[in-house]
Parts: sequence; C-alpha cells; structure tokens
Amino acid sequence: MPELPEVETIRRSIRAQVEQTTVLGCNVLWSKTVALPSVSEFSQKIVGQSILEVNRRGKFIVLKLTMDSLLIHLRMSGDLLIKENSYTPAKHDRLILSLSRGISLVFNDTRKFGRVWLVPDPEFVTGDLGPEPLDEAFTLPLFHQILRTSQKNIKAFLLDQNMIAGMGNIYTDEALFLAGIRPTNRTSELNDQQIEQLHRSIIFVLKEGIAQNGASFDWVYRGGNFQNNFNVYQRENLECRVCGNKISKIRVSSRGTHFCSICQR
Repeated sequence: MPELPEVETIRRSIRAQVEQTTVLGCNVLWSKTVALPSVSEFSQKIVGQSILEVNRRGKFIVLKLTMDSLLIHLRMSGDLLIKENSYTPAKHDRLILSLSRGISLVFNDTRKFGRVWLVPDPEFVTGDLGPEPLDEAFTLPLFHQILRTSQKNIKAFLLDQNMIAGMGNIYTDEALFLAGIRPTNRTSELNDQQIEQLHRSIIFVLKEGIAQNGASFDWVYRGGNFQNNFNVYQRENLECRVCGNKISKIRVSSRGTHFCSICQR
C-alpha cells in the first residue's frame, strides 16, 4: 500500500498539471470507487468545478475544488495518472476526470480497493486522523502525550492512523529499527530516551522516503528508490547492515514485521 512518502510523491507529480484546471467531464468506470455521494450526484456536482489546490492529509490526496473537496485514497493499488483527453480508458481505470488544458486525471486501481469522496468539508472524511508527522506541530511533547494514551504494542500504535497519519508497514519497520526499539514492545514500556529516538526516526525515514520518491516495493507502485535504503523491511534472513545479524520476520498485529533482534533489543 502506498504510504505517506509514496502518496506525497504522487501528489507532487500531478499538482502543477491539474491546479487551476476545470473539470469538463466525469466518467465513473467502477461505481464502488465513489464512496460519497451517489455516483449520479458525484458526476453532476464535480463537473464545472475548478481544482484550486492539490494537498495531502495522511494517505489521502485532497483536491480543493471551487465548492467541494475531492478526497482520494489509493488503498492497496491505486495510482493517479495524467493523460490527454483523447485517452482511451485502460482495463483498470476506475475514474476519469476530463479537465481543461486538454488533459485528464485518471484514477487507476487494479485491486478496486481505492475510494474517492466529494464532500463540502474534507474533515468529514479525515477528521479522526492523527497529526501529520512532518508538520512542525508534531513536536516531541505531543508525540509523548499521544503515546501515553495507548497500551498497544508500538508497531500497532504507529500503524493506527488515528494516532499518527500516514505511517504504514514499510516506514514503521524502518523507524523502529533506527530507534533501536523492538516492534513487540508496549508503548507503556518506552522510556523518555526511546520516545525521543523514535520521534526523530519517524521524521527521518519519512523525509528520506520523500527525497527518494518513495519505495518501489512491488508491481503496484514504481518509480521510487527508497527500497535501496531499507535496513530491515523485506530483508528477512539477510545480514543486518549494522551488526551482521540475520533480519527476522514475525507477525505483529497481523502484519508481517521485519526487525533485527540484536539492534532492536
């Protein structure tokens, strides 16, 4: 699943091309792609609105329109592509917005899990999300405060979008490795030094991921290079880059989890 760095990379790739364009037409090719409102209302309301800004909230891409906001969640396999208006829909295209400037915004989603919402206020969809880990407001005291509200293991905590928005399996495993924290540790077990290290590690791995245009982790998302810098993720039985110990893989909160049993005591 695309995580914060991959979603941010996609947002940046379409921003300059679609901002200040107007929606001239709407073609919903898979009705379940539209979560809200109904497909007929969605198609009627979005046509004629202009795209003013392309933003991101957690793993959501948020297009601020003239009257409403269009929120897109890529889920497992979604992608946003820019095509010419003469473009012939491909097999896995789920939504096509014809825009001014002779281009179309295409939502392609092989596994059909992605969803879009057209709502007056984006908070209707994103209101329960936790803080953005790359915002200045994500301070160490705030992180400490959020951690102390949870009794989960630290892996489950970081994956909970209501705690911190945008983290997923890749960047959680990598951040925990850099912080030297085992993924099965309870949040209540972390001392102040570990919390500070983890706070710093989260910000570092996300910024590095964005700088590398995300990670090309399977056939769904391509184009990034961060996978070349993985310390633990998808490196089961390979040598740890720090200590030489073999990387372990276990299941934590029903998710495949990679860690080094020496570096993450």
